Order: sequence, then structure tokens, then C-alpha cells
Amino acid sequence: MLLTNVFATGLSPPTEQRQVICIAPVLLFFLIFFSGIIAGFLGALTGLGGGTILVPILSLYVGVPIAYATGASLISTISTSSGAASAYVKERLTNVKIGIGLEIGTTSGAIMGSLTATYIYAHHLSSIIFVAFGVILLLSIYPTAKKITGDIPSSRKPDWSTRFFGLSGEYYDESLKKTVHYDGSKWWLGLMVMIAAGFVSGLLGIGSGALKVLGMDYAMALPIKVTTTTSNFMIGVTAATSSGIYWADGLLQPFIVAPTAIGVLIGAMFGTRVLVKMRNNRIRLVFLALLAILGVQMILRGLGLF
Repeated sequence: MLLTNVFATGLSPPTEQRQVICIAPVLLFFLIFFSGIIAGFLGALTGLGGGTILVPILSLYVGVPIAYATGASLISTISTSSGAASAYVKERLTNVKIGIGLEIGTTSGAIMGSLTATYIYAHHLSSIIFVAFGVILLLSIYPTAKKITGDIPSSRKPDWSTRFFGLSGEYYDESLKKTVHYDGSKWWLGLMVMIAAGFVSGLLGIGSGALKVLGMDYAMALPIKVTTTTSNFMIGVTAATSSGIYWADGLLQPFIVAPTAIGVLIGAMFGTRVLVKMRNNRIRLVFLALLAILGVQMILRGLGLF
């Protein structure tokens, strides 16, 4: 508000006000930067992609308009994917074959979602975005909570898609000190979830890692570490699909985008180092806490109560 009021006057301010003008943008820059670090760390840790946490932080606590926060979030999501995905592929946690196959759904949904978002912002209906954001986060809690009792999902009988799309794989789990073999299934169900995830990504300016994790974890019965790492691999492509439409509509502001992209990348690098040493149950607990807190706050802001 301070920045908006000072710049809106169009007058030559006194010395004290000129000093505020010089200091306030720098302070805002670093607030956005450190918000990016926090979002990048937690995004890489949970597979959310950073944007799911970044948009609420910027819009609720830093005061960035949600239209610009979602635009910056898309670019930071690409940074998260770049920083985290390379490390996960090196650790052989990411299933690249599954990720590429499911991108068909996410990119299609992202185009539809981003076009819907530009219509909403053009008609000054941003409260819809706040409420939709919160509802999506809260709806993601139940299926994840049901599976919190196990590090590795219960075995599911392979189906035709397991063999046809090659959904089997294995990785070495440092926390369990053993090699984990898994067989994914119901690729078609996972694809349907990915289309919805892509739409949410374009609509809310996030990588929709939450829905991607749920799609692979709950629908396809993949281990949570495989879903979070493969999600990080996928979200960059999804966000890149939407960002072109956001750029054409003027929703990407360099002053906001630059610090978030750098901060998220730094945070994601730290997050990847922590993930491989944590037990899956702890990851889910972090995931659930973030979804609940941010979901409620976003709904309250959309209703004008926060």
C-alpha cells in the first residue's frame, strides 16, 4: 500500500518520502526473494512445485496482487522444476517415462485453464481465484491423509497399462535402506487427473504439483517419493505452457518475477537434498499441514474475511 500511494501521487516528494521510495522497493524485492526461497524449499520437498505456496504468501502476506502473483508463480515453477528435477533424475527417483506420458494431459488442461484465468482477471473477479485456490488445496487433503500410514503404497495388481506404458520401476530408498520396486497401474485414471491438474495450473498460476502427486500416488499407486520427484519433472512443462498466455495478457511483471525465480531455485536446491533423507510419512505430514493452513486462508481472503 505504501508503494502504491507514493507512486500514484505523481509529485516530487519531500526528502523523507524520497528515501522511503528508495528503500521500500529494495525491501519489497528482498521480501519477495525470501518468500521464493521458502516456497522453493517446501515445493521441492512435497512435490507442490513452489507456486502452491508462493501465491498465498505473496498475495496474503506481501501484498502482491494475485494476478501478478500467479504470473510470477508460473515462472518460479519452471525454476523449481529445473533445480529439483535434474537432481532427482540423477538420484534415479524420477520415472521419466511416466512423466512424459502424462504431460499430454497436463499441457492440454493448462491451455484451457490459463485462457479462463485471463477472462476472470479482465472482468475483475479475482475473488473467484482466491476461493478456487483454497478449495483445491482443501480437497487434496483427504486422499493424501488416507495413505499416511505407509511409506510404500500397498501393492496393486498390474493391469494392461502397466505393461503397455512401462509403468514399473525401482529406486533405492536411503531412509528405508533398501531398493523399492513398484508397478504403477490405471494410467487412464492418472491421465484424467492430469488434465484437471493442467487446468488448475493454468487457472491458478501454479504447477499443480498437489494434483499431480495425488494422481500418481492415489490413482496409479506409485510410491510418494516417485510421485513427488516425477511431479517436479512435469511441472516445468505445464507452467511453460501457461506462461505464454499470461505474458501476452501482461500478467508477468519483471520486478516480481525476477526475485521469485531466483529465490525459488535456491530453495528447491536445498529441498532436494533434504527429501532423499526423509521418510515418506514425514513428507505427507508437511504436505497436509501446508494444504490445510493455506487453503483456509485463501478461502477467507476470497470471501473478504482475512
